[in-house]
Amino acid sequence: MNVVIVGCSRLGARLAGVLSKRGHHVTIIDTNSAAFARLPEWFHGETVIGTGIDEDILIEAGIERADMFVAATNGDNRNIMSSQLAKNMFGVEKVLCRIYDPVRAEAYGKLGLTTICPTVTVANLFLTAVDLDPITVG
Repeated sequence: MNVVIVGCSRLGARLAGVLSKRGHHVTIIDTNSAAFARLPEWFHGETVIGTGIDEDILIEAGIERADMFVAATNGDNRNIMSSQLAKNMFGVEKVLCRIYDPVRAEAYGKLGLTTICPTVTVANLFLTAVDLDPITVG
């Protein structure tokens, strides 16, 4: 599988490492080359310096042949914009978008993006850990 990840955050670097170790072709994009130091030693993919909302950078990263796209920067707006580009402009089938704001995550989920909201996910883990019902909406 060809994977493009935007954001070499802790999440992006971990995903890139795991997917690379499992034999997938991974390209990770970040605006700061120092972020690539987070990648594990077994990462055998490619790195691209730039922003995930720049069409030329996405093309350089191989978006046109990507099977999966992950937006994992620390900014909701960048993640939303890059995910929409991947899905709507480049036709990537599997697009995953991290959105911290539960209200935004729910809204963009209704618009067709696969959103993952760490705020809700972690809150649910805490609630479940003390035997309380998880949150069902933002």
